[in-house]
Amino acid sequence: MSIAVIAGLGNPGARYAHTRHNIGFDLIENFASACGAKWKKQARFEAEVAEIVRGSRKLLLVKPQTFMNASGRSLGAVLRYHKLTAQNLLVIYDDITLDLARCKLSTTGRAGGHNGITDLLEKVGPGFGRFRIGVGAKPHKAMDLADFVLSQFTEDEKITFKNQMSIYLAHLDRIIDSDMNAAMNCINQRNASEHECN
Repeated sequence: MSIAVIAGLGNPGARYAHTRHNIGFDLIENFASACGAKWKKQARFEAEVAEIVRGSRKLLLVKPQTFMNASGRSLGAVLRYHKLTAQNLLVIYDDITLDLARCKLSTTGRAGGHNGITDLLEKVGPGFGRFRIGVGAKPHKAMDLADFVLSQFTEDEKITFKNQMSIYLAHLDRIIDSDMNAAMNCINQRNASEHECN
């Protein structure tokens, strides 16, 4: 499984910026910045796209602008244009079933109620890499799920994610540069850091 496209999932527009559902956007933007990549709007993909070079490989970073529930439309267009398959794609997105700031890497499974992943499974098919980031659980069961995932992080939560960002970026480097199974074995350790995987 060779990753050629890394996509952060989220919703476009200031209204949704830095909400729990947009953690994929936040991480891919940090990764692009760390790589010195610049974003460009590409209408044919309904996305913002940046390019990075890793050795002899070129990789695309993508932020679909279709809104979360139509992520598959955008990423499907990217893959078809570049003659790639689902196995060449890694998506970064929020997961309410993981503890806050914990991350997990997988290549299989159902959507788990995540509408962006549901659309990807329908439009792209299974087999893409999934880098999930825990955004915490609803504070009480009666709270509407949409209200929760579209809410802002607390100040303490923002600090937690800021402190974790270098680890997330190191994990993305590992996913690009190593075997997917090896990357999963490292990242899915309960408290894996960038140092414990060497």
